[in-house]
Amino acid sequence: MELPRIGRRRAVQAVLAVAAAVALLLWWVLPSDGPSYPKDRVDFATGVRNGVYDTYGKRLQPYLHTDLPGVPVRLVRSEGSVDNVRRVATGEADFAIAAADAVADYDGPGAGRLRACARLYDDYMQLVVPADSPVRSAKDLRGLRVGIGQPSSGVNLIAQRLLEAADLGEPGDVRRRTVGIDRAPEMLREGKLDAFFWSGGLPTKTIANLAETTDVKLVQLGDLVARLHAESEESAYYRQAVMPADAYPMVQGGRAVQTIAVANLLITTDRTDTGLVDRLTRTVIDSRDRIGQEVHAAQLMDLRTAVFTDPLRLHAGAERYYRSVKP
Repeated sequence: MELPRIGRRRAVQAVLAVAAAVALLLWWVLPSDGPSYPKDRVDFATGVRNGVYDTYGKRLQPYLHTDLPGVPVRLVRSEGSVDNVRRVATGEADFAIAAADAVADYDGPGAGRLRACARLYDDYMQLVVPADSPVRSAKDLRGLRVGIGQPSSGVNLIAQRLLEAADLGEPGDVRRRTVGIDRAPEMLREGKLDAFFWSGGLPTKTIANLAETTDVKLVQLGDLVARLHAESEESAYYRQAVMPADAYPMVQGGRAVQTIAVANLLITTDRTDTGLVDRLTRTVIDSRDRIGQEVHAAQLMDLRTAVFTDPLRLHAGAERYYRSVKP
């Protein structure tokens, strides 16, 4: 039986209304301002438990789930920068955070395929000792038990170079302990270490927590910068820096501490899909302030400096994102 004309009109209107509602729902749920991307799982290498990389990855993950619908994002703990560069270059991870010196130092398989998505924030080298320690510079570490980070960490890479610059490069000069931020603070508290190195954003929560139960101090490293720069080309990625007086108020007593800093990069390879990199880079930039509420170092990331990713070229997807937001 043929519907009356008014009935047909209402039926068409109802269909159009449903279609509009579905379109509105899709617009609300799915990102509409970005390119398409594959839905394969993404492995994101971070760092040691309780480190800044680990914390940053945990805070970033929910935003990636929102902005990359259909893409499972798996966080993979690692020993740190050196490990992360190798994992990405060899295809064991899709993305990772790594310090610029570790990137420059890597010459293994896949090195030529490495690309950057963004410069994130700077790591500050921190030498932590008990408050009553006689150590006033790295040169005073001779004969002491010193945590130098896990073997494939960025901490280890810098610590070894600093010890060399302090004329403590021989195996017997310092009693090296290859422990990271997940174990070193407790070992210092228990008297199993005399000092430990850490390279991370300011403040690092684990060190702040240590200061709440143990009297510690930060040792200046600024006197080694010139010597460090003279030792290798990769040392060019270290800059003289100051830990502000309020980085660890309980530790510094209102005093700034001279040290060195190195930039952190978000890295991938040229194999990674352009649309995926575009969207992921956007998420990293857009989530900065929210992540920065818990990972304070993330607040220092800036769209204007994010493109300075030496020693790596920007990935084509990251380039496309930065062009799209350029004023």
